[in-house]
Amino acid sequence: MLAVVSDIPSGPVFFFQRAGPVTPTPDYSKMTGKELDRIAHVIRPGGWSVAGGRPISTLLGSCVAVCLFDPQLKIGGMNHFLLPSRGKDRELDPDTILSGDYSMEVLVNALLAQGGQKRRLVAKMFGGGNIVSAILTSIGERNVEFATEWLQRENIPVLASDVLGPWSRKVVFVPGTGDAFCMRMPVTQSIVAQVSREEEAYANSLSKPVPPAGKKIELF
Repeated sequence: MLAVVSDIPSGPVFFFQRAGPVTPTPDYSKMTGKELDRIAHVIRPGGWSVAGGRPISTLLGSCVAVCLFDPQLKIGGMNHFLLPSRGKDRELDPDTILSGDYSMEVLVNALLAQGGQKRRLVAKMFGGGNIVSAILTSIGERNVEFATEWLQRENIPVLASDVLGPWSRKVVFVPGTGDAFCMRMPVTQSIVAQVSREEEAYANSLSKPVPPAGKKIELF
């Protein structure tokens, strides 16, 4: 409702907006992981999100999710990435490294853009499982190895992790508190199909050739 106050004959006209009902902010600290999952923003393979409130969730197979948190500003974010595949005898090529680096750098830079400081960041890491025989066991291990080495190189401590093994995982992260919930999912046919479909689509997008023309991305 918009009301107009004009009871001063020759004076200015004042406008005011009548306030509507205020929706209280949920107390995420009192919610269970399942309750948080129901209201969470979902990210898919290749995605990331930074926030100070609403929980973030993702479903992992061989992919890895890294949660970063600035305990002073109470903001955090999560990504979900998979390194491109390579032959058994090949070293990590620049495109492979860039794919992982980009996923980590874009998350860090988004936190810095909101006032976070790299020296305060702490991490939690999940995923790298092997749930499908068609997916080489080394893929999950490479993803975990890359994330671990990247965080060590950037001096970001890992406070908690649940990685590797024959499980898919549902991860829910509360960016305003830094709390993370990880549930190992039963390996059912439907879960395997969903995870495999999403990760295969993401992996295929990474393997597509990039046109040589155009600007390059400069990482922080």
